[in-house]
Amino acid sequence: METGSPHDTGTAGTGRPAVPGGEEPVWFALPPGLLRMRRLLLVVWLGLLTLATAVVPGLLAGPVWAAFALLPLALLIWGWVLLERNWRSWRYAERADDLLISRGVLWRQETVVPYGRMQLVEVTSGPVERHFGLSSVQLHTAAAATDATIPGLDPAEAERLRDRLTELGEARSAGL
Repeated sequence: METGSPHDTGTAGTGRPAVPGGEEPVWFALPPGLLRMRRLLLVVWLGLLTLATAVVPGLLAGPVWAAFALLPLALLIWGWVLLERNWRSWRYAERADDLLISRGVLWRQETVVPYGRMQLVEVTSGPVERHFGLSSVQLHTAAAATDATIPGLDPAEAERLRDRLTELGEARSAGL
């Protein structure tokens, strides 16, 4: 999937160009800041676990037992690759009547949220997300199963999306 500005045109990950006004939606990728944040968290937690697994058995039972540190180190390397694959799988598209959110590597999941069914659109940002300049948009609908989240957006894009979705939601629900 292509990365870049959330305003890139094209259908990232499909290999086909977007057709304005056509049936194919214009997909937006998540910014790379989300991948950097998740990788840093992975390195911190598994790095500490690797260090603890090397030092404690190495001091208590001998240097041969410090080889157990290779397990969390292998998990760190495996997680590094999986995080990128997961990050690349996330995308969203705004269509005329609904918002599409697609994610997943092995099990693809595509959520369709009709604008008229949205009850609440929240922009959230925890302390780690704020440190990396990221925000998440969470959509609440009448059916709890269709609540959806778009993580790791630039705060300006998250606010733009919240305002647009709120405006479209109010316009579509007025006729219900």
